[in-house]
Amino acid sequence: MKLELRGITKRFGAVTANDGIDLTISPGKIHCLLGENGAGKSTLMNVLYGLYRPDEGEILLDDDPQYFSGPGDAMRAGIGMVHQHFMLIPVFTVAENLILGNESTRFGGRLDLEGARRRVREISDRFGFDLDPDARVQDLPVGAQQRVEIVKALSRDASVLVFDEPSAVLTPTETDELMQIMRDLRDAGRAIVFITHKLREVREVADEITIIRHGRVVGQAEAGSTNTELAALMVGRSVQLTVSKTPALPGPDALILSEVTVRGENGRVAVDGVSLTVRRGEVLAIAGVEGNGQTELAQSLLGLHPEAEGSITLGGSEILGRSVREVLDAGVGFVPEDRGKHGLIGTFPVADNLILDRLNSDAFVRRGTIRPRARDDFAHASIAEYDIRTESASTPVGTLSGGNQQKVVIARELSRDLQLFVAAQPTRGVDVGSIEFIHRRIIETRDAGVPVVLVSAELDEVIALADRIAVMYRGKIVGVVPPDTSREDLGMMMAGIYPAGMAA
Repeated sequence: MKLELRGITKRFGAVTANDGIDLTISPGKIHCLLGENGAGKSTLMNVLYGLYRPDEGEILLDDDPQYFSGPGDAMRAGIGMVHQHFMLIPVFTVAENLILGNESTRFGGRLDLEGARRRVREISDRFGFDLDPDARVQDLPVGAQQRVEIVKALSRDASVLVFDEPSAVLTPTETDELMQIMRDLRDAGRAIVFITHKLREVREVADEITIIRHGRVVGQAEAGSTNTELAALMVGRSVQLTVSKTPALPGPDALILSEVTVRGENGRVAVDGVSLTVRRGEVLAIAGVEGNGQTELAQSLLGLHPEAEGSITLGGSEILGRSVREVLDAGVGFVPEDRGKHGLIGTFPVADNLILDRLNSDAFVRRGTIRPRARDDFAHASIAEYDIRTESASTPVGTLSGGNQQKVVIARELSRDLQLFVAAQPTRGVDVGSIEFIHRRIIETRDAGVPVVLVSAELDEVIALADRIAVMYRGKIVGVVPPDTSREDLGMMMAGIYPAGMAA
């Protein structure tokens, strides 16, 4: 089935998110859609999937105009979408998730779960998914959960499949498996739309590449284009994709963790007796598949888990058990992995978000009242220094693109006198131009003699920034290795497997 978008325009008030976009997706092709955050990719796919109605333009399937009032219409027309954040019910089985929203019944009005089980087995066998229809989704690894999403789309005979940032929570091995699944679907005649910011993945699977910038299609790229060429088309300028850094000159031990144990919200041990040392002037990267304790470990450094056991000393002083305010005052800068929930207040202006952790500072607050001139002067200087793209300092931070929101967080944390910088997933959902900027700032912080703890699920980022890499699996550190360790060996360690020749 050939999909064609003609002149798609979508406005939100005075903002034009999509501006006359033309796009053709052919059967048996993987069509990659590239663009910066805020370029309009997600809006375009939401129009295609019936979540938004276009203000202008039309959607055609095999030259027949389509009018979608919602996702149900899109699914019935043969369009399926695999969302970045899985749309699954964790306590339901694979088969139950399959028929959710499309419930078929047998005699007496009972759900046809047996038919759903057969459908899961049929599609799994065809594409090698290895899914148990009766397994509960919450018990499956994230790679398998993603395959459930794909099976859901295929069970409704989707001829066009949209993958929106599909590898965000996958291990390197699971990502490779996903790339093969996409090739298999393409070879079976499906039309694939692939949205990703990972240029390496684009080069692996793309048959066709379209670049969107500021809501418009700005060009097509050859499947064999280099990362540098693709990045320049996305951003509109040349981008340095490699991290320029001199070898670290580490100083004395600054941060020492000894037998740190943290329990998660469910009461289970999330961090299990972790001992680590970070020196001044080095980046220690913590790598691992999400859900293996990295989040809780990073949060414990900020005092977010006061019940944690063990010892964490910074510059010789114990910080475990101290309040978040006390830890911040000790010189810890913290970039949370979810900026929307824990890093910013979306309805507050940029200027206020830049001083969120300084409301006890005489420089910005006097007699319990914010000093507007001091706040605004600081905001204007930060906006200029950190290249935050905003109309003004009074713009609500939630209206900025993901990359610019992250720059607000980075600017706030790095503009203090730091003794430790903790960056959790610092470039998640950030475009290549902003990634270049954030990476440069992290290295500058290291070179200023500050110890840096980087938590990232992106192996390319870990390898590029780290001076040492600690790999976590099921709450434990399974090894600390140099950054020239191969991706394959790191991937095995992230799965709890020790590569040949490496001691457990």
